[in-house]
Amino acid sequence: MKQVIPPSARLRIISRIKTAVLEHHFSIENLDLNSWCREVDLQTPALAELPDDGMFEDGIHDCLSKLKSSHTDFYRNGRNPIKPEHTIGATLRSVTCFDGQLWMFLDVFEDGPAARAGISPGHLLVSVNGISANPPDVPVFRFGGEYELTVITSKIREVRNVVVIVPQPKSTRPRLPFVEPKSLSHRMLTERVGLLKITFFSGMLGIRFSRILDRAFESLKAQGCDRLIVDLRGCLGGSLGFARLVSYLCPNRVPIGYDITRKRQKVGYDPAGLPKVRMPASKVGVLLRLAQFSIRDKSLVLLTQGLGEQAFHGHVVVLINEYTSSAGEMAAQFAKDTKLATLVGQKTAGLVLGSAIFDVGNGYMLYLPVFGWYRPDGSPIEGSGVIPDVVVDADPKSLIEGNDLQLNTALEIVR
Repeated sequence: MKQVIPPSARLRIISRIKTAVLEHHFSIENLDLNSWCREVDLQTPALAELPDDGMFEDGIHDCLSKLKSSHTDFYRNGRNPIKPEHTIGATLRSVTCFDGQLWMFLDVFEDGPAARAGISPGHLLVSVNGISANPPDVPVFRFGGEYELTVITSKIREVRNVVVIVPQPKSTRPRLPFVEPKSLSHRMLTERVGLLKITFFSGMLGIRFSRILDRAFESLKAQGCDRLIVDLRGCLGGSLGFARLVSYLCPNRVPIGYDITRKRQKVGYDPAGLPKVRMPASKVGVLLRLAQFSIRDKSLVLLTQGLGEQAFHGHVVVLINEYTSSAGEMAAQFAKDTKLATLVGQKTAGLVLGSAIFDVGNGYMLYLPVFGWYRPDGSPIEGSGVIPDVVVDADPKSLIEGNDLQLNTALEIVR
């Protein structure tokens, strides 16, 4: 990459990064940020004089890695994501199969680029555009790109070539660039068991997602659903819409958890003294809440909405895996702690911090965690993840034949 940013501009970028980190960065461990800044100061002269912008970006990433927090990134506008789930709508797991290491498609998001190409969970990736794709190197997919993938589609090693087309992201608001997946889908698995698959809690404040979720539940209940499986495997996280989901699991208004800002963390707090807030059900309610907290610290206890008894209460299973993150983990942990559902699958990612994006100049954006999320008992999920009640792994040999052991286990339990 050629150098296009002069040293003076790099110095301004570094200064803005330090300011944002000192004022806003949240760390569960309450990291000494002044010490971090002093380390950055020592590296600043060398960072400013690096021969190209790629090396400068790598150097900033190295500095940010010392913050040891999730939801932390430094990138240029228009950068392509580095995770397949953010471009082709599928997660990849390294597996040993056919006497070698291959990437297996684990979660494939409905109506995403990979799904539209005919890829299913359990398929194995052989090559991308004729180039072998083997772990540990993760294949890179770019916005607007077209890719020919060679995949193995059965345990008898049937091979097929498919074309995956990656669209440009539609959203124009500041956030990490990715192709937003279909937020949820639903269907009846049996006459009584409904399945709700959530890939992303869409909408900035969760209102849009809540409306989609309400319609899904209306449909399931109209079809006689009195047992429910909520599939959060591969869930990317998202908005406050997760509070609407857990409100359906709980008849009353109870604490889901609480968030703490950097400012409140520094001065100290008593969780019992935090304001208790129910997620608004309308845009008007959101505006009122924003006005309420615009002039004070935004630390608060989030409550369920009190939606009343549901026919499926007492018969709920939540599916999770290592790619369940952020708001998906918040929902799963609440369901487990309150014993409103049985969790099945694998431990989640442990990436549970609230984030914001800061413009630091010359087209660069800084993605930082700005508040921490805690369970009602005061313990964090960040860094530890959510442990399922029933541990079941995804078996490659079964999954490639369409046999989902985790879902089958959920069905046995919910029945």
